[in-house]
Amino acid sequence: MTETEEKLEVIEVIKRNGRKVEFDGTKIALAIKKGFDSILVDEESKKYSEKDIQKIYQAVIKKIAKDYLPLQKIKIEEIQDLIEDNLKKYNYEDVYESFSEYRKRRANSRIAFRDDKHMAKLQKNIEGLILKTASEEDAKRENANIDGNSAMGTMLQFGSAISKAFTETYLMKKKFAEAHSNGDIHIHDMDFMAMGTTTCMQIDLNKLFKNGFSTGHGHLREPQDIMSYSALAAIAIQSNQNDQHGGQSIPAFDYYLAPGVLKTFKREFKQAVYELLDFTDFISFVNMDKVEKEIDKLTSIDVNIDIFESLYKESSEVKRLFTKAYENAYKKTDRKTYQAMEAFIHNLNTMHSRAGAQVPFSSVNFGTDTSPEGRMVIKNFLLSVDAGLGKNETPIFPISIFKVRKGTNYEPEDPNYDLFKLSCKVSAKRLFPNFSFLDSSFNKPYYNGNFNTEVGYMGCRTRVLGNVIDEDKAVTPGRGNLSFTSINLPRLGIKYGIVKNEKCDMKGFFAELESLMDLVRDQLLERFEIQCNKKLYNFPFLLGQGVWLDSDKLKPNDRLRKILKHGTLSIGFIGLAECLKALIGKHHGESEEAQELGIKIVEFMRKRCDEYSKEYHLNFTLLATPAEGLSGRFVNIDKAIYGKIKGVTDRSYYTNSFHVPVYYNISIVNKIKKEGPYHKYTNAGHISYIELDGDTTNNLEAFEKIIRTMYENDMGYVAINHPVDRDPVCGYIGVIGDVCPGCGRKAYEGVPIERVNEFKNSVSCDC
Repeated sequence: MTETEEKLEVIEVIKRNGRKVEFDGTKIALAIKKGFDSILVDEESKKYSEKDIQKIYQAVIKKIAKDYLPLQKIKIEEIQDLIEDNLKKYNYEDVYESFSEYRKRRANSRIAFRDDKHMAKLQKNIEGLILKTASEEDAKRENANIDGNSAMGTMLQFGSAISKAFTETYLMKKKFAEAHSNGDIHIHDMDFMAMGTTTCMQIDLNKLFKNGFSTGHGHLREPQDIMSYSALAAIAIQSNQNDQHGGQSIPAFDYYLAPGVLKTFKREFKQAVYELLDFTDFISFVNMDKVEKEIDKLTSIDVNIDIFESLYKESSEVKRLFTKAYENAYKKTDRKTYQAMEAFIHNLNTMHSRAGAQVPFSSVNFGTDTSPEGRMVIKNFLLSVDAGLGKNETPIFPISIFKVRKGTNYEPEDPNYDLFKLSCKVSAKRLFPNFSFLDSSFNKPYYNGNFNTEVGYMGCRTRVLGNVIDEDKAVTPGRGNLSFTSINLPRLGIKYGIVKNEKCDMKGFFAELESLMDLVRDQLLERFEIQCNKKLYNFPFLLGQGVWLDSDKLKPNDRLRKILKHGTLSIGFIGLAECLKALIGKHHGESEEAQELGIKIVEFMRKRCDEYSKEYHLNFTLLATPAEGLSGRFVNIDKAIYGKIKGVTDRSYYTNSFHVPVYYNISIVNKIKKEGPYHKYTNAGHISYIELDGDTTNNLEAFEKIIRTMYENDMGYVAINHPVDRDPVCGYIGVIGDVCPGCGRKAYEGVPIERVNEFKNSVSCDC
């Protein structure tokens, strides 16, 4: 401590609440250090040193000694003013701006949390969480995977309510909070902004399996059996869910689990040889050490027994036993692979994360591994989905996505064509798998023969592939979306369209759309800075186990920009149909003019995102937003402002992203042709649905033809929806006619009241 600092000990510091405390120079030094640290990229590329911090600290101390020592008191705000003054005086402009912005936000936060109106709103939200059920309170239903009625679910919603209030008043610029509140935009997962979490992840299981991994309570060794592979895959999804606010996906499930099939087969083969030879006189005829070594050399489960000729010394009987051992091993491996896939599906529909209140939102992509092991994984996964859960329920998770590609599985001569046919059969019964098309104009260019460059989708539609940061890292595994915010397109349509004006003002429309996109860009950048300021230890699995691309290179005190830059910042939109209806009186399903305008609007948004990517050297992308609850939020606000407008605000929702409205009568082919062109523009993610009536399992040729039509119209990710009934007695899920295929109950037969109540509880859905 210097002589000057010792003299200052007589000064009292007056805090904002009037309380007086002793002067402590250490706290001033720490405040200055935090200002400098706020613009630190990482420990290796520090812009400023300790000398810079000391320079400002000593200047502040000298000024306090000169002006405040005679008074023997100083206010906390006066100390902060002195820090700002000296940062400007010595030309530390970036540190000054960061420090000043931090002060303003703290001040706004204190004002807001003392504000009666704000606290009344927060109190009302909390009362709703405590006193109402999920069916009555929207906040309890915001995340479909959280049981809002459970104790832990309610606790999470408590945290969400407080976190949102904190974020709006302290972390976020006022203009962003107001734009969200008034319905111009929707900031998704705002409650997680304070935690700095990212949205979703495409998990590279090969990386985790290679040396094993830790979930924080002991290390899991490298798996040696297909059952262990599937178990650790589920654990990885569950563990990573705790570090993010979005979903988890596996981009190449078949490739990742194929080695587990081979390991299982080798062990089963050895065991089968032992068992068959042990009951004969040939056990001494064969060198079992050599047998094990030869089996260990196998690179495939597709084996020609003649490779063991030197071991059975031209004995036809021993060769027969080897052949029998191989057949037994193959069958047991196939059976164990089915059990592993069954266990994986059951795990992901029953295991929980986030304090036990949420089933992880999980997805798996597969279909292109043509190795015998990969094919065995694909086949048995599909068969497990087909079999359903314990009471024949359709498994919701993982959302399965079959990757379609010519030369792999699309044509009858392709090696995995039989698996494509099986996927269509299963999807016709179970709604899943969905389908992604690797040959689309926006997916194919990235493929270089390595499966890591195949596109992978999240079940919700999110896509991560291109990378402006590093073209060599334009891959799916190890990357995900950072955050996304959606724009209310119908509102712009109402403001500038014929529904409220004599004529359509497209110039005004595009001017405000551009302004809103710039606003969202800045909001995403603000959130990105919060994410970058977190540390490795804030995300023990996502970063600590090297799941995110390049995160294994992080040092404990590094900022996260160097790795998070590989993720995507996405601008989304919903309600293109209602926007077009408001602008020119017709949506794109009704009019070719509207279709051309719709493409023009979405193309405009994509071009702006590309411009942001080039300017900021970050992956700005355009998202066809999964609307769910958001579509209802926007329309309710707009209905209150503009009233009920036919074809625009007269329903309880806005149409999802660029979809043709579900209520509009349009042929399947025309719907596909209308929506197909939008996929190439929405590089952050997209999906198109086709709705069918009746039991689709009765016409698999038609089902496959629809998939092929979607493929041919340059779509990226698609699904076919169809009716799914559930019997309240046996739980059978599928199309039920007059007689339930599961239990034989006839349509006119009664159902015990307790079974009716159980059925109602199990199928309630607020999405």
